Amino acid sequence: MTDPARLRKHAERVRELVVTALRTIKDPRLGMITITDSRITPDLREATIYYTVLGDAAEQAATAAALDSAKGLLRSTVGKALGLRHSPSLHFEQDMVPDNVRHIDELLAAARESDAKVHALAAKATYAGDAQPYRVTGERDQSADAGDNR
Repeated sequence: MTDPARLRKHAERVRELVVTALRTIKDPRLGMITITDSRITPDLREATIYYTVLGDAAEQAATAAALDSAKGLLRSTVGKALGLRHSPSLHFEQDMVPDNVRHIDELLAAARESDAKVHALAAKATYAGDAQPYRVTGERDQSADAGDNR
């Protein structure tokens, strides 16, 4: 079993090495990419690298293709720098966190709008029945309630 601290250290090192190596790649398909995270399996054989790309779907697809074609160069760079017996195979996955954040922001904005509508309707609302729906207790009820205290 591998130490979790060691796994985090290797994952962080893999992320740093990939970022450094991506700066040297001159592929025109490689867009505005940000490496957000990396994870490595406990046996140190496979690393998953998460990235985000600025741009539309075409630019994201082009960047994915560029990363796929540069995977061998990046793997050899990572393997040499880590000094492990086996260099980990790299898998690139697009990080969907920015899309999820955008969706949550839209939901919150819609909720704020509907909340404002609810408050506006509540300000104009009147009671459906009596303003005080509960029976006001008289002296007889108060004396009966006083006898119930034990």
